[in-house]
Amino acid sequence: MTPSDFARKNVFLFGGSLGIGLAIAKRLAALGSDITIFARRPEPLARAEEAVRERRQSVEQRVSSRPLDVADRAQVTAVLAAAVAEDGVPDVLINCAGRAYPKRFEDISYEEFADTMRVNLHGCWNTVSLLAPHMKANGGGYIVNTASVAGLIGVFGYTDYCASKFALVGFSEALRSELKPHGITVSVLCPPDTDTPGFAIENQTKPPETKAVSAPAKIMTPEMVADALIRGMARRPLLIIPGIESRVAVLAKRLLPGVVEWAMDRSIRKVQQRRDAR
Repeated sequence: MTPSDFARKNVFLFGGSLGIGLAIAKRLAALGSDITIFARRPEPLARAEEAVRERRQSVEQRVSSRPLDVADRAQVTAVLAAAVAEDGVPDVLINCAGRAYPKRFEDISYEEFADTMRVNLHGCWNTVSLLAPHMKANGGGYIVNTASVAGLIGVFGYTDYCASKFALVGFSEALRSELKPHGITVSVLCPPDTDTPGFAIENQTKPPETKAVSAPAKIMTPEMVADALIRGMARRPLLIIPGIESRVAVLAKRLLPGVVEWAMDRSIRKVQQRRDAR
């Protein structure tokens, strides 16, 4: 899809009240899309709806919002049935809802692990499983699931998060194969560290080793990620990886996994040696 293709497209965007999701919603509104934003908390959702409405090309564009916890299957079923009935079948489905609370593996409770999987993986399953049949009947569309570079490269401190995002990449790759004959494209957005409210929360629990491993990488803005997504959708690849540094890191992990592992281990050892020397 080129930027002009988004004019009057019907977009359902999950996790669109903050960060990357909100930036994408604003960009698409400026390109002429009709947008329904879904998010768990009503107050940020209401503010996001107003901010997106201000970016519209014309007053004829629809911008609406619906409170929704994507991890709640029953709630997703009811809310999406109403959304399809009132707003129509989406041409574009974008999943941005997610959570990350980095800790060492032994400090992550089973309940925290399960919650990460419910939001990051089950949440996408819930929205796609309920909307894909409508999109197939409608003749096609585009689905974007948001994973992470940490869905392609395992990172210290993110055992639960990486598990959910690696799984989401596999889910999306298989889904892409199944839906392609029905005119539906599936891509996975894999951003690096991005300056969002969620990233600020991550930094509160992030182990020193995690900070050391990610320190050399450039932090992107939500707007940079949104622009990379829109450019990437024109090519319709499986993976959309914003930023040249991230693409090089993923390529290196594929071609030279031992070198990447050595570099990460070196950063981790330095942190642990400094701690042990105190």
